[in-house]
Amino acid sequence: MPTVLVVEDQPAVSRALAILFEVHDIPCEVARTPAEAVARIERGDVDLVVQDMNFGRAATSGAEGIALFRRIREVDSGMPVVLMTAWTSLEMAVALVREGASDYLAKPWDDAKLVASVRTLLAMRALQRENETLRQARADSRAELAQHYDLCGLVYESDAIHRLVTLAVQVAAADVPVLITGPNGAGKEKIAEIVQANSRRRGRPFVRVNAGGLPDELLESELFGAEAGAYTGSRKLRIGRFEAADGGTIFLDEIGTLSPAGQIRLLRVLQKGEFERLGSSETRRVDVRVLCATNADLKRAIAEGRFREDLYFRLNVIELAVPALKDRPDDILPIARSVLAGLGESGRALVLPPATEQALRAYPWPGNVRELFNALQRAALVAQRDAIAVEDLGLAAAGASAAPAPEGRTAGDRRELEELLRRHGGSVSLAAEEMGLSRQALYRKMERLGIVLERRPRD
Repeated sequence: MPTVLVVEDQPAVSRALAILFEVHDIPCEVARTPAEAVARIERGDVDLVVQDMNFGRAATSGAEGIALFRRIREVDSGMPVVLMTAWTSLEMAVALVREGASDYLAKPWDDAKLVASVRTLLAMRALQRENETLRQARADSRAELAQHYDLCGLVYESDAIHRLVTLAVQVAAADVPVLITGPNGAGKEKIAEIVQANSRRRGRPFVRVNAGGLPDELLESELFGAEAGAYTGSRKLRIGRFEAADGGTIFLDEIGTLSPAGQIRLLRVLQKGEFERLGSSETRRVDVRVLCATNADLKRAIAEGRFREDLYFRLNVIELAVPALKDRPDDILPIARSVLAGLGESGRALVLPPATEQALRAYPWPGNVRELFNALQRAALVAQRDAIAVEDLGLAAAGASAAPAPEGRTAGDRRELEELLRRHGGSVSLAAEEMGLSRQALYRKMERLGIVLERRPRD
């Protein structure tokens, strides 16, 4: 049961308060002096303080009460404190409330008002302690995770990412394919690194491949290698990415943009661990764990005939979904501070004033962590002072294009991409760079959405 501590030097008054609280089933203790009160609070078994403001026989200034109140705040900054006095001025009481006092009541007090105030404050105190317990448990869990696993420098505070990372290190040892989903720039590759770093294949090859950047004519030679003379211009043996990753892990990013031919070849490797180099009939075997990432809706792609269902089920033994940065706002400031710590020049510590922190949290971050990094990198270059100003981030211009998606995902994707291309004057290269895609991947997306660029003859 929560306990109220009454700090009162007059026995008749303290006895009246104790009886009042006991009648209303509120456990109560009494301290006669400020020193005794502080000692009990330091033991940690007090939940609320009702304190007088004067303790000497002739004292009326309230100085003793002010000193006690401030000492209580030093010992426990969250302790609810109700001030009671017949002498202290209203101005002084208001000043102490601004310093953190919970309530102020004049003597003689109103029983109903006092009991109601105490009950409310005790409920708030219980909720505060519950939240502190949960926060501490989360902090302990994060610390334990970081102590036992390699998190590859990942910075986060949110429960969403903690759950994701906990699952990632659990499945790391399973040696099964993993599909990592989420929007561009959210950190899918970092999650893949964590899976690799905590698997039995750590220390072995970790080969990264942008699947969307592989045109069909180079797909086989890039993934599976080619013998000398296998195609025009091929003068020496080429080792493919799967062969280079033998014994380790291959990470295929933008798997949703892989061509039909590439999907068939990948499915065979996943099923049998076999492939042939281009220009060779010799079947080779590899022991490779496959991690894939995509920002596409593969189930929709399957329904539209753009992605093989059998390949999807091979890849999606375990799915790790990375949430967008706007859906985990607790991560924004920790990531920002970490980025600035790495961007600061020697002897220059870049800091975020409260107004800048507020702007960072309020911005929707359509480009996710990648956009946050770019904004901070820009700010570090243009800032005239060590404190990053809101205007240094350049968020207003970036936010102008972050309109809410219209109805229907396909329609929304098309309109957003058309707007992006218009902003870049039809430049596919610039649009692809902003989206974090290769030109080939963006061309495929444009084809899928029915977007055709109008080419005008030069004057």
